[in-house]
Amino acid sequence: MIVELRNLPAPAKLNLFLHVTGRRSDGYHLLETVFEMIDLSDRVDLRLRHDGLIGRINPLPGIAPEHDLTVRAARLLVEHTGCALGVDIGLNKRIPIGGGVGGGSSDAATVLLGLNRLWSLGLTRDALAQIGLRLGADVPFFVFGQTAYATGVGDQLQACPQPPRRYVLIAPGVGVSTPRVFADPCLTRDSKPLKIDSLLQGRLVFCGRNDLEPVAMRLEASIEAALTALREAARRFEIAPELPRMSGSGSTVFMPVPEDQLAAVVQFLESGGRLGEGASVHVGRTVARHPLNSWAFV
Repeated sequence: MIVELRNLPAPAKLNLFLHVTGRRSDGYHLLETVFEMIDLSDRVDLRLRHDGLIGRINPLPGIAPEHDLTVRAARLLVEHTGCALGVDIGLNKRIPIGGGVGGGSSDAATVLLGLNRLWSLGLTRDALAQIGLRLGADVPFFVFGQTAYATGVGDQLQACPQPPRRYVLIAPGVGVSTPRVFADPCLTRDSKPLKIDSLLQGRLVFCGRNDLEPVAMRLEASIEAALTALREAARRFEIAPELPRMSGSGSTVFMPVPEDQLAAVVQFLESGGRLGEGASVHVGRTVARHPLNSWAFV
């Protein structure tokens, strides 16, 4: 019997574009996006307990257990399966918190995937995705485990293979309230969907935009400052000016960068006082498939 799983990866994600195409009667927004994982990852440890207790080894300051997505993920699995086992959950955070790159959702998905093995649950990918949807709209994507075109509230997923890319990200060091962004009266809610056949053939992913970006920039000036820095870098290194954009509801912004220019772009961004206080630069490489994509279902 497996008693401990260590260093399970929980990769970040980017929204290559994000369109708000409508709103359901229950208030949830209808979205169109392409999710892509990158190798900027949190790490999760799971240690088996036989007393049924579920807890965090290293709780995040200010996060109560009832709001901790990793704990909630384990409890939902118990609720769904009736499993009598427990787990101690350790989390090494590397993904910026509240940055729109899916750190909390990815952590929750990795707990679901890891416990499917640790507790020998034998749940299918679809079953885990449905449980994950109760935790957040991004969680099913990480369970799906590959670059995806998403609609609905972000839970209707189709594989959307993309060529490998390198990205530069700026985390402004501030969080943005997702509910506040979606509730803003100025938010565009009627974007016309792109042509799915072109998307699924690997084209057009950077021809869209992030409809949440103008609202988030107005709410938090540091996002606009980070985008300005990326656009300045794009001009300097002759990168297409429409490529810098925000991920999710913010605050992280990103830009694809050719491999041979990556180091120079990072150096440029980190020099000359271009970044605000608390901002940080990160680099990421695309991850075509979640590292636990097949392992969790053996």
